[in-house]
Amino acid sequence: MDRTNLRECVAAAQEAARRGGAVLQSWCKRISVREKGRFDLVTEADLASQEAVRSFLDKEFPTHAFLGEEGGSAGAPNQPTWIVDPLDGTTNYVHQMPFYAVSIGLAVGTDLLVGVIFDPSRGEMFHAAMGLGAWLGDERLQTTATASLDQALLSTGFPPDLTGQEHTLETWRHFSLRTRSLRRTGSTALNLAYVAAGRNDGFWTHHAFPWDAAAGVVLVREAGGLATHVNGQPYGMQATDVLCTNGPLHQVILSELRSANATSRHSHPG
Repeated sequence: MDRTNLRECVAAAQEAARRGGAVLQSWCKRISVREKGRFDLVTEADLASQEAVRSFLDKEFPTHAFLGEEGGSAGAPNQPTWIVDPLDGTTNYVHQMPFYAVSIGLAVGTDLLVGVIFDPSRGEMFHAAMGLGAWLGDERLQTTATASLDQALLSTGFPPDLTGQEHTLETWRHFSLRTRSLRRTGSTALNLAYVAAGRNDGFWTHHAFPWDAAAGVVLVREAGGLATHVNGQPYGMQATDVLCTNGPLHQVILSELRSANATSRHSHPG
């Protein structure tokens, strides 16, 4: 895509995110919840927000595919595909804790081209496109220059199963002894937007589907940061985990993750 087409896609994604966010705000105090699992909820608001996002994008780009958390599928090879989480931070939303977002990415093949994350509670619109930078409204974003782990503020996410939770708790303990502080906020999308905005220095999770992370990966990269799997391999669309950092801390955090994983395996053999 050329720059003109990318800008058109960013503008459309922002409008779609606003529409999804408006649905979330309107549903906020009258939601009905069902469980995917003990730690994994879905609400009528998820479904209504995705419908608002999808209907707008389908109208604007009828030849694009749509992959959403609540339905849809990736397109043919090299077909532009929207990758959408209509409500990232569902548990926060259910408890009326205002830390959730609409996340919209655009990929062509293996290339992540556009990322938009909208926080309807604060009215913050984070947006980026490959080669065009990352922005919060009209403000250009830049990741931090923090290079020392003991000066870093990091964040992480917990997976929706007890085995994964135990592993993440051990990793949490490992980093809590080595960083300035840690955060667990409940929204992968906003955590990644905050890395891009320089509000924290890095984020990792062992549980992230493409709709959780695609938009945030674009934001972080365009703000000067790095995005990989937690084993250091290049981030790909089949991802089930992600590590995004400001850049200077990336290898340091990768090394500490390997150390934490080795400790976890030693503590729980077999």
